[in-house]
Amino acid sequence: MRPLILLLAALSAAPASAERLTLDRLHADPALAGPGVRALRVSPDGERVTFLRGRADNQFQLDLWEYNMKDKTTHRLVDSKKLVPNENLSLEERARRERARTASLSGIISYSWSPDGKQILVPIAGDLYLVDVKNPDAARKVASGNVGDPKISPKGRYVSFVRDQNLFVIDLTTGQERQLTSDGKGTIHNGEAEFVAQEEMDQKTGYYWAPDDSAIAYRHFDEAQVPVARRFEIYADRTEVIDQRYPAAGDPNVVIDLMIVNPATGAQKKVDLGAEKDIYLVRADWSGDAKTLVYQRQSRDQKRLDLVAVDTATLAQRPLFTETSNTWVAVPADLRFLKSRNAFIWASERSGRNHLYLFDMTGRLLHPITKGEWGVDSILAVDEQAGKVYISSNKDAVIDKQTYAVNLDGGNADKPVRITKQDGMHDDTFAQNGKIFVDTFSDPKTPPQVSIRRADGSLVEWLEHNEVKGDHPYAKYMADHLPTEFGSIKAHDGQDLYYSMIKPSNFDPAKRYPVFLMVYGGPHSQQVTRGWGNMFKQYMAQQGFVVFTLDNRGSSRRERKFTDVIYGELGKHEVEDQLTGIDWLAKQSFVDPKRVGVFGWSYGGFMTLRLLEAGSDKIAMGVSVAPVTDWSLYDTHYTEQFVGATPKSNPKAYEQSGVFAHLDGLKSPLLLIHGMADDNVLFTNSTRLIDALVNRNVKFELMTYPGAKHGISSRAGQRHVYGMIEGFFKKNLGGTDAK
Repeated sequence: MRPLILLLAALSAAPASAERLTLDRLHADPALAGPGVRALRVSPDGERVTFLRGRADNQFQLDLWEYNMKDKTTHRLVDSKKLVPNENLSLEERARRERARTASLSGIISYSWSPDGKQILVPIAGDLYLVDVKNPDAARKVASGNVGDPKISPKGRYVSFVRDQNLFVIDLTTGQERQLTSDGKGTIHNGEAEFVAQEEMDQKTGYYWAPDDSAIAYRHFDEAQVPVARRFEIYADRTEVIDQRYPAAGDPNVVIDLMIVNPATGAQKKVDLGAEKDIYLVRADWSGDAKTLVYQRQSRDQKRLDLVAVDTATLAQRPLFTETSNTWVAVPADLRFLKSRNAFIWASERSGRNHLYLFDMTGRLLHPITKGEWGVDSILAVDEQAGKVYISSNKDAVIDKQTYAVNLDGGNADKPVRITKQDGMHDDTFAQNGKIFVDTFSDPKTPPQVSIRRADGSLVEWLEHNEVKGDHPYAKYMADHLPTEFGSIKAHDGQDLYYSMIKPSNFDPAKRYPVFLMVYGGPHSQQVTRGWGNMFKQYMAQQGFVVFTLDNRGSSRRERKFTDVIYGELGKHEVEDQLTGIDWLAKQSFVDPKRVGVFGWSYGGFMTLRLLEAGSDKIAMGVSVAPVTDWSLYDTHYTEQFVGATPKSNPKAYEQSGVFAHLDGLKSPLLLIHGMADDNVLFTNSTRLIDALVNRNVKFELMTYPGAKHGISSRAGQRHVYGMIEGFFKKNLGGTDAK
């Protein structure tokens, strides 16, 4: 369960006259945050920076743009409407986008460069185009028919993709299409990542190219033993019965194999993944010389992860090392093979914090690359020539993200050099050689600004300065923009819990205000960051609410001591921390402790219910959207990782982690919301809750959305659901509707 990213944003610099934000404007074009960009890439030859940008008349319809480093011009490279005027997505593609949290987007949502920097591969609506960057209007369709996960091979000879559960390549020297697998049908899949790998292990692909184009390693799985969840997708004019292979906690997962295929001949090899079949294949990677394939194998209980090397010529295997944990081994985000020597960089939480280590190809630890009382978010680039590794981290402030440089030889492992300077959030993309990077920066009063910088952080050029002035979409709202305050309070065990707070318009410390508490609370998510703000929070503060968010224990980008607390019983410590935050709020002179409301979505919806159950004496109302109510209904990898058991092996843990064992405590008004075609948190979670509340004669309000998935992501759906949330808060808590 990755957190749902809300699609609202905006802010910075004051105009002469201002207007109040409205919900209609929050969901209208152009985007209040300004001309935002995504999917930034530096071309392999370093001559261009490419990115996706929404259209002026539809911020969710994306086109491909470029900034030319030589002539310093920015222009649209590929118009998505010219390629495909009207999209018609397959059910498989819609489901994939839902899991990738891109369901609201259309047009070009991904692309990739050829290694020579002359062509770009653009998938759109199931078709696949090659674009010559010097003549983009002559885009050439190279494949069609529900094409998925397309790639240009590392040396540029092939284009590869998945179609109808089989793996294909096109030889670009001859134009010939070759089908590499043929058994993909029914429950058999080739070159794809299975449901839990996509949803919970952040695996966007199911196949991996050798760096010399000589071979492809790919996932082959059979989901026949995965139980079928028969669910109803209820639309406005029809009901569809969907038989979905959904591995709920305790159920069998797919049976998975790792294969190697020669793209030129189609010759196949099978890698032996070991005697134990009930495992997770996390991913596979190739060494720089293409002679070794390294795969990650995780045990079903997720307390063990093996890194295993395979000689691709003989298929002989050797274990490199094993990571273990008393709770869970987090799926590593980073494994980088060096090109100049037989060694690799590995990310591990073995010290209690995520750090980088250098190993040789026998699995021997050479030295730590980073260490200390801080952690690494991810590797951004490795410049072997300069002996530098560029990383992102919140070393200097938990609520920030900065870019740092460390020495590959470990010489400054505990003293990384900070490259980005402004406090806030920096999301950076480096060129392959590590010499330049594109920096996307924001803070609570600055919308995302994009600049091109040298490896030392010095400015090359602004790609999108995005200053809030003149005709910027947010300029006329800036005078009423409210600042975000940050702080921390102590959890019961003494650990720091960080919070953000926005006080209402025309704040008067002598008055007492209602509270809009927005919660997520689950693993893999950090909500309190010093970045560009969520505009619904800004809107609610302008409506007279104190807007408060707290990251409880279990939240991400913290040390294992902080995250491991939740193991074995979901909801217990997270609720404890949120109630600690509510108790702190109640002591503030400007807060009305009798008018505290909570809203959450997904894991946040679960948290809303558990908070009302544990604290209806402190919480006046709650809005729960798409909540998990019974963790035995959620998928294997996520649930078993944190509950630490299956429903059969420890039913008590599931009972206490769920909602139903605590329902007698739910006394405050509740608004329950769910999409009626949700394939992530199944609608059954809410129908079971509805039944339980009815049997207890508990009054509540309900809003369901026909045809909506987990994100209720249509423009009309988003506008409506946030209107429902606002209305329920105002009905139950009032609000000063500050002017």
